[in-house]
Amino acid sequence: MDKSYKGNVKLASSNGEILQTGACREWKSTCTNAAGNYQSPVNMLSRQAVYDASLEDSALTFHYSTSRETDILNNGHTLAVFPQAKQSVCGGPMPPGNDYELAEICFHWGKSNSRGSEHTVNGKAFPMEVQLVHWNSSLYESIKDAAGKPHGVVIVALFTQLGREHPSLRIITDNLEDVQFKGRQKTITAPFNPSSLLPDPSLRDYWTYEGSLTAPPCCEGVTWVIFRYPLMISHTQLEDFRRLRTITKGDQPRSGDDGMMVNNFRPTQPMADRVLRASFQS
Repeated sequence: MDKSYKGNVKLASSNGEILQTGACREWKSTCTNAAGNYQSPVNMLSRQAVYDASLEDSALTFHYSTSRETDILNNGHTLAVFPQAKQSVCGGPMPPGNDYELAEICFHWGKSNSRGSEHTVNGKAFPMEVQLVHWNSSLYESIKDAAGKPHGVVIVALFTQLGREHPSLRIITDNLEDVQFKGRQKTITAPFNPSSLLPDPSLRDYWTYEGSLTAPPCCEGVTWVIFRYPLMISHTQLEDFRRLRTITKGDQPRSGDDGMMVNNFRPTQPMADRVLRASFQS
């Protein structure tokens, strides 16, 4: 896999590159942006959500297509998925006429089924949260350029619910054994379309608010779109994610850490004076 792929949200390093979203830390002690007032994730209180009819003036529209090759990477924090075909989204809370290109899909999950999602609803967590990270290709040259800029990044998120197996996600989970350790990557040649992760078009109610990346550099200016209806996956598929490791093969985990990639979510942050908008009426 080409690590220079322009959509890749890279790990933080001495040259200031962006860290893949998602890690189970507050980050405030190591990242200046993390002390901001518009941080993510948040606990969404449904009774405080404001119905915004204008969100339907320009419907949320996904221009997703089938990718014949899809790269997957264990970066030590999460599993990152990079469809090779160009994918984009527009409409909804995004500025009119702006297209947002899909950079990657990443996942956050817990050690137990009672936690794992980054966002919560009325204090309830879900076993996993799937995040599709997009950057504004109408205004910027790359996600690195767009991060922290006005209207720079949109993240579309879905909660998961345990039940029947998700057939399209199986294209990913069937290959996780090959990327079990940090730094492992693989190109999957089975056809994969990110739209398979989205709810049915008639069930695309969502909340939206202004927030941030959930790990360093914790840039703000991120528009979050969080679907109301969850994605169904099987317990076996969730267990496939739980077998991933945060260490490279042959390395020993740090004291007090078993090296298993679980609970890779950031705690919820204060909502402060932000408004949670909804595309639907409760």
